[in-house]
Amino acid sequence: MTHTGPRDLDRAVSDAVRALRAVAHLDWSVPAAGLEWSCRDTAVHLAGDLTGFAAQLAGRVTGAYLPLVVGAAPGTPPGGLVDLVEASGRLLSAAVRAAGADVRAWHPAGPAGPDGFAAMGAAELLLHTHDIVHGLGDADWQGSADTAGPVLDRLFPHAPRSVEGGPWGSLLVATGRADLPGLPRRRGWRWYNDPVPGVGVVLCEISPSAAADLYEGGDGGFHWPEEGPGEGTRIASGMVGLAREVGEYHPGWGPYAIVRLSDHRAIGGMGFHGAPDPEGHAEVGYDLVPSARGHGHATEALRALAALAFARPGLTELHAVVEEGNLPSHGVVARAGFERAGSGEDGVHYLLRGPEAAA
Repeated sequence: MTHTGPRDLDRAVSDAVRALRAVAHLDWSVPAAGLEWSCRDTAVHLAGDLTGFAAQLAGRVTGAYLPLVVGAAPGTPPGGLVDLVEASGRLLSAAVRAAGADVRAWHPAGPAGPDGFAAMGAAELLLHTHDIVHGLGDADWQGSADTAGPVLDRLFPHAPRSVEGGPWGSLLVATGRADLPGLPRRRGWRWYNDPVPGVGVVLCEISPSAAADLYEGGDGGFHWPEEGPGEGTRIASGMVGLAREVGEYHPGWGPYAIVRLSDHRAIGGMGFHGAPDPEGHAEVGYDLVPSARGHGHATEALRALAALAFARPGLTELHAVVEEGNLPSHGVVARAGFERAGSGEDGVHYLLRGPEAAA
């Protein structure tokens, strides 16, 4: 997984400020491209995001957003708004530099460390600068590959890359700002500020909205091979909605999409049947599209997901049930470190104990 640091953020700040100053003589009361906000409102929103990210990171805030509101004085000219954006971007860069690699802070898309907040800040700068300058008539502006590339790789591991315009074009497609030939423009999208890295794969948590789309036959915002999501992934996604209805949905303890890094396609689903029970036990399951089987992707994904699970408090044992005749799946769980623990009518039971329990 690509690391995004303060230098990437500084580059995004410089690119954005340069573009915004070039249009500061225009009327910013007009709508920003593709948004309901004016260009002025978009700039204030951008400054608020950057300042909020800095505050979350500096304060090590883990429960929710700080009750922080950022605004601009009435009558502030566009040049003053650009100053506000630049100062907010530099503030976030300072917070990223000051935070240790182990610092985590809350964000609606999941907790993130300094590299995640640097990437999110750079994304906000690039995308909202695009919205403003395009709204003001400069349809030719685009972020450079040096700024868009790291953001794309860090936050959008699931986005297609074979897009006209290189990394910048892919970033616009991933965020619903451009069309991908043959496919409708995305109306809903998200980034992944804390994906689970594995060898050759990365796991992206399937959010409730993405799960609902998958269950109803959609792609969940992922780029799949032709055979599309497997039945197991769609069923697991449907369980997310049921869990929310009865108050049993626990973020991080549901399904994840397995994304193959070689082509950024989702090739299957893997996840937990729920949060650990009072004894600290949880169960994991997965499926893989046929064309992706036999290449070790499931094993690497299971290793990565198990490591993530045991790094969290409350889990002591991870269980898996494999049908008796499913020899490839027996190999997957065995290579991931699971031990055979018996069998029943539902299949063969496997167990992986956490480091503390194993000791």
